[in-house]
Amino acid sequence: MTLKPPPDSIFKRTVLKILDYIEWLGLFIITIATLIAIGQEVYSIFSNGRVLLEDILLLFIFLEILTMVSLYFSTGKLPLRYPIYIAIVAIARYITISMKEMDGMTIMLLSLAMLILSLAVISIRYGHLHLPYGDKE
Repeated sequence: MTLKPPPDSIFKRTVLKILDYIEWLGLFIITIATLIAIGQEVYSIFSNGRVLLEDILLLFIFLEILTMVSLYFSTGKLPLRYPIYIAIVAIARYITISMKEMDGMTIMLLSLAMLILSLAVISIRYGHLHLPYGDKE
C-alpha cells in the first residue's frame, strides 16, 4: 500500500511553488541568453559591415524564441507550432548557408522536412480551430 499526500496538502503546494520558481528561472535564463545572442549577432553584422540573409534568418530565430518565452510568461502555455516555426527557419538558414556544399538530394530532403513541418503547422491550426478539445469536466 502506497501513501499519497492529500490533493491540497502543504507538500503539494510547496513542490508546485518550487517548480514554478525553477520554471521562471529557466525562462529568465533563456531570455537573457537570447538577448545576448541577439547583441552578438548585431555586433557581428556591424563588424562585418554588411547584412547577409543568414544573419536575418538567425535574428528571426531569436525573435521567435523571445515570442515563445513571452507567450509562455503571459499565458503559461506553449503552442506546439512555435518550436516548429523555429525549426522551419533553422532549416531554411542551414540551406542558405550551406547550399554550395550540399548535393541535390540533401537539399531535396531538407526541403521535404520543411514541407512536412509546414503541413504539421497547418494540421495543428486546423485541429485547434475546427476540432477543439471542448469543456473540461
